[in-house]
Amino acid sequence: MTAADNADRYDPRAIQDKWQNRWAAMDIFRASDDPADPRPRKYVLDMFPYPSGDLHMGHAEAYALGDAMARYFTLRGHNVLHPIGWDAFGLPAENAAIRNNTHPADWTYKNIDVQAASFRQYGVSFDWSRRLQTCDPEYYRWTQWLFLRFYERGLAYRADGYVNWCPVDQTVLANEQVVNGKCERCGSEVIRRVLRQWYFKITEYADRLLSDMAALEGKWPERVLLMQRNWIGRSEGAEVSFQIEARAEPVIVFTTRPDTLYGATFFVVAADSPLAAELCAADQRAALESYLADVRKLTDIERQSAEREKTGVFLGRHAINPVNGERIPVWAADYVLPDYGTGAIMAVPAHDQRDLDFARKFGLPVRVVLETGAPDPAVSGIATPGEGTLINSGPLDGLSKQTAIAKITEILTGRGLGRSAVNYRLRDWLLSRQRFWGAPIPVVYCDGCGEVAVPDERLPVLLPDLRGQELAPKGSSPLAAAADWVSTECPKCGGPASRDTDTMDTFVDSSWYFLRYCSPQFEHGPFEVESVRRWSPVDLYVGGVEHAILHLLYSRFFVKVLHDMQMLDFAEPFTALVNQGQVINQGKAMSKSLGNGVNLGEQLAAHGVDAIRLTMIFASPPEDDIDWADMNPDALTKFLGRVMRVAADVAGTGPVSGADGAAGGDLDLRRTTHRTVDDITRLVEGTRLNVAVARLMELTSAARRAIDSGPGPADPAVREAAEALAIMLSLFAPYTAEECWELLGHESSVARAQWPVIDPALVVEDTVTCVVQVDGKVRERLEVAAAVSQDELRELALSSPGVQRALAGRAVRTVIVRPPKLVNVVSA
Repeated sequence: MTAADNADRYDPRAIQDKWQNRWAAMDIFRASDDPADPRPRKYVLDMFPYPSGDLHMGHAEAYALGDAMARYFTLRGHNVLHPIGWDAFGLPAENAAIRNNTHPADWTYKNIDVQAASFRQYGVSFDWSRRLQTCDPEYYRWTQWLFLRFYERGLAYRADGYVNWCPVDQTVLANEQVVNGKCERCGSEVIRRVLRQWYFKITEYADRLLSDMAALEGKWPERVLLMQRNWIGRSEGAEVSFQIEARAEPVIVFTTRPDTLYGATFFVVAADSPLAAELCAADQRAALESYLADVRKLTDIERQSAEREKTGVFLGRHAINPVNGERIPVWAADYVLPDYGTGAIMAVPAHDQRDLDFARKFGLPVRVVLETGAPDPAVSGIATPGEGTLINSGPLDGLSKQTAIAKITEILTGRGLGRSAVNYRLRDWLLSRQRFWGAPIPVVYCDGCGEVAVPDERLPVLLPDLRGQELAPKGSSPLAAAADWVSTECPKCGGPASRDTDTMDTFVDSSWYFLRYCSPQFEHGPFEVESVRRWSPVDLYVGGVEHAILHLLYSRFFVKVLHDMQMLDFAEPFTALVNQGQVINQGKAMSKSLGNGVNLGEQLAAHGVDAIRLTMIFASPPEDDIDWADMNPDALTKFLGRVMRVAADVAGTGPVSGADGAAGGDLDLRRTTHRTVDDITRLVEGTRLNVAVARLMELTSAARRAIDSGPGPADPAVREAAEALAIMLSLFAPYTAEECWELLGHESSVARAQWPVIDPALVVEDTVTCVVQVDGKVRERLEVAAAVSQDELRELALSSPGVQRALAGRAVRTVIVRPPKLVNVVSA
């Protein structure tokens, strides 16, 4: 059977089976750790998957993107690190174990094996020698070790605090895991509870997390940076002391508008804060308790909703406004949260809508202290925040907002009643989880010694063997019921002690995994420092925007701490970030309940891996969503067959000798090939991969024309085009590219080829078509030199017949020149 016959019967499955076996034998994607390797290093990383089952359509898109970039850098001569592992702890495995009466590890490792086989089928260029799973004791030993280093630095601490409690999963959720008042895992309504929990002191790094974003501008998507800035929520203002009746110590409140202090007519504390209970007068305690019963049913989202009717209860106390000595009533309300600052605010109803709604509901005074020209808020019901001139404010009268803020802060500081301050929306990272399938917290509690860290030499603290119903939620961690495991020896005194029965948030595991890949077998620390310095930071990180606040922020925090520990010589983990969109169907997210799910395995069986990969890439820019209902993988299958046919036709003419090189081939096709390589190089560097695929299609058509109606398949320029096609196609459709490369007579893998070299003389365009618009409408097309100057192009455009006719004697107001391809004339 000839090469052309093979191409005519393009069989994706046969090609896949053939090349999967060869790739496994060649091990061609193993990164070299040899310090003498002269190739520049490049670290390309896909966010590692959770093993919840087989790969799905979202994985197909994400890993096609990352693989294209990894293959590109390999072909450009880089020593590429492109590893794979699994984020393997977590609640789904625990729930599966309860359902199936097994251990979570059984479900986890079974799914990992399934996904690993699917990744190999999908042709992803992973370095499998660095594979890791975060649930392996060899991994979580070092997660525990890192926790202890944070603990030693005062960055891990235990405290009572309000937590988000999922009553279904019976565990604590971080703020970021509560979506619209519901558990992101199971969708149940989240309630508030006070528990003693472990925290990471991420707030200590808030300013650095903000300021270091400057280095990420232009390299990370702007929306991710904006999301992180908003989540950290840095606010400048002042801390103000309010004396409260029956309390010796003043209450400190933070405000971004100390200039409006003269307009504070009441004081509000969070109804469920300890401060409310402390301040409440005896005759109001019953009213507060009754009100609290209602408040505890509300989520934070509901409490802060602008649409909710304001509720509250007077506490029977008064505060003293520090600037005018006025007694103002102290109320408890649900719209103030207990973990924001001290859980107390000064209420300025004329200039804050929530305060105004509350004041109007309970008949509290409204005093305007900011002249904005708007109607009186007491009458209109609309507060007037923002800029204005201060009135009814003593020494601040007549001042602008910023001047007044500085003045009142100075006055408060001088009287010892306040000071300038910075506040953050960001809260410390709550990492305790009342679940089993996670890394145990390496701390014990001794009656004599108190809280004691487990020594490094006793790590890892291994999980006990619990299964099935032993893991079912009971209001405390399943580990608490493992009496033999809980009971241990104090590392300090040797006396009896109890282990901490919580496990760590799985985001702790994923906050450093990218460092472990650099030396996954290292036994003397979480990573070998010199290996990390050779490979890191990650050059390109690929994953979903849903991780913008959680994983990415936590990873940045971890790296900054490790940098301060002098274990890293960089302060940002990921130099560049690419987010992929969702794969949806019929305009909606895929789900079983909607009946619009698409099975990846079925799609691969029907169309082949390369067609699915190419469809994902060609569908849209990486960050946009892909609606599978609009996709046509069959069209991409046909395109791949056309590429193979080009390779087969060239192969049928025999190899080209060195003396008959491409320099003597068809000049037009050579120009097309070199310009395409130049375009695709820039497009891939800019991750505009969908446009790169379009350029491949154009080159395929040009090569086909040259074969059928031009110089023919034996022309050296046609071979040059066919080989460039195979190399560049390998980024997106590696199986077909390998087959083409072999047809063209090459014995080694196309992955070991070199990116096509561009001849600058063939890339330069002698002339280009310049579009000339008048008032937004195309009126002329000019053939001009590619190197035409701005002034010369302007004169050519203005003197052209089409422009003269369009202007019809009118004057020209503006001429915008973008040489060599665009001139826009705007008439007066």
